This record gives sequence, C-alpha cells and structure tokens, in this order.
Amino acid sequence: MKKPDYIFEYRMEVRDYECDLQGIVNNANYQHYTEHTRHMFLHRLGMSFAELHDRGTDAVVAEMNMRFKKPLRSDDEFVSRLAFAREGLRYVFYQDIFRLPDDVMAFSSRVDIVCLVGGRLGRCPELEEKIESFTRGEL
Repeated sequence: MKKPDYIFEYRMEVRDYECDLQGIVNNANYQHYTEHTRHMFLHRLGMSFAELHDRGTDAVVAEMNMRFKKPLRSDDEFVSRLAFAREGLRYVFYQDIFRLPDDVMAFSSRVDIVCLVGGRLGRCPELEEKIESFTRGEL
C-alpha cells in the first residue's frame, strides 16, 4: 500500500540527555518522538488518550516498524510528520522525522494502533470521525 499524504506535523528539538555515548539520539527516543506527535495530533483534534481511556477506550500500539536513516544529534531541530490510514481494526500512523533546516529524513516508521473498547478489540468511531473532519479541513 502506498503511504498516504502527511496530514499533521510537529516541530521539536533534540535535548542533550536524549543522546548516547556516540553523540547521536538513542534509538528509544524516536519512539518517544512519534508517541508525542500522536498525542499532539489528538490534541489538535480536540481529544486525548486520557479522555478516551476515561470513556472506556484504550488506544494501544500493536506493532511498530522503525527505520533509522540519518542520526540526529544534540540541538538538532526536526519535524515529525504524520500520515494516517485505516486497515480493518488497525489505525495506521506513518510517522517520519526530518532534520531541519535541510529536511533530510532521519527516521521512518509505521505504527499500528488498535483500540480496546471495554477491554475488547473494537473500533473507535469518535477518533475516525475527528480524523475525517480534520482531513476535510473542518477542525
């Protein structure tokens, strides 16, 4: 399947403590960057994972595929871009990170999210409706 177009982006900066002995961002921090981007995307939709949880829906990572392209270093600025697709009960987030100002891809990932509704695998119509409204420019 072809990756859809980016629908959201969020700018960040590498902090010193995120780097390892080689002076590059430790690989685990890329997961933090992508998770924070998803959280900010939900906030942009007027939602949060905490609110979904309080209403009985838990959106959880089912699978994540990561590709490390170019290392980020301390004080690098970058933009985390997000594209979205649905595959059955999976909410697929394609998330790529680009170093700024040269816009070089540093990291690429596919994050599959599933929703547990009342403890059972299910759909989250509220999330789907908000994303559809957002992509139509209504939010």
